[in-house]
Amino acid sequence: MYKFFISQNQREAENAKIIGEDVNHIANVLRLKPAEKLVLCIKETGKSYEAEIKEITRESILCHLLEEIQETTEPSVKVDIYQGLPKADKMEYIIQKATEIGVRDIYPVAMERSIVKLDKKTESKKIERWQKIAEVAAKQSKRDKIPTIKNVINVENICKNAPEYDKIIIAFENEEENTLKRELKKLEKTKQQSIAVVIGPEGGIAEKELQQLEEAGARSITLGKRILRTETASLVVLSNIIYELEE
Repeated sequence: MYKFFISQNQREAENAKIIGEDVNHIANVLRLKPAEKLVLCIKETGKSYEAEIKEITRESILCHLLEEIQETTEPSVKVDIYQGLPKADKMEYIIQKATEIGVRDIYPVAMERSIVKLDKKTESKKIERWQKIAEVAAKQSKRDKIPTIKNVINVENICKNAPEYDKIIIAFENEEENTLKRELKKLEKTKQQSIAVVIGPEGGIAEKELQQLEEAGARSITLGKRILRTETASLVVLSNIIYELEE
């Protein structure tokens, strides 16, 4: 069944109303009719429901919620990516693919070696576009939750967030010995893990930034003998964490 996201305020008791661009997609692209079923997911809670279409108008689609779907498509491990701002459309690619793989949230980070500099007006437009990319990717991959694309932060903000995580991992090109597997083996397998992954921009993470992060408890790791592009490193680390820790 097709899955669509709605906000909590679009639900009233056992009914829900689909509005916006999804109305045209359902009625004119998918050509679904009353009595046909789909899946509705509440953005704020991640809860999914099997629903039956009751009425279709030009502005909205009224659905009756049949039952909550107990199975989830979300990974058991919670992984946030702190991505050093990359050039061009690389951030869009990272957001799209990381959403498909199972990232929880993505934090764009302005780092010393970031070439891209965003002013407040540009940042607002970028975040809006990036969030839309995450939503489309979440629909396509049938996620139960849409990752949140946070406002741009700096390394100091990452350090402040450090206590929220069981592990903070830095992909650092000059690290030669410590591996991702070694760090993951140190985690307790008996509880749900929360992990932060820090990835530098094209020029990498500066030594001062690395020191700040390590003082906050982060651990640098090597990704092997080959140097990966920033957009590749994010996805490699995320994929391996979910593979190793997914229940």
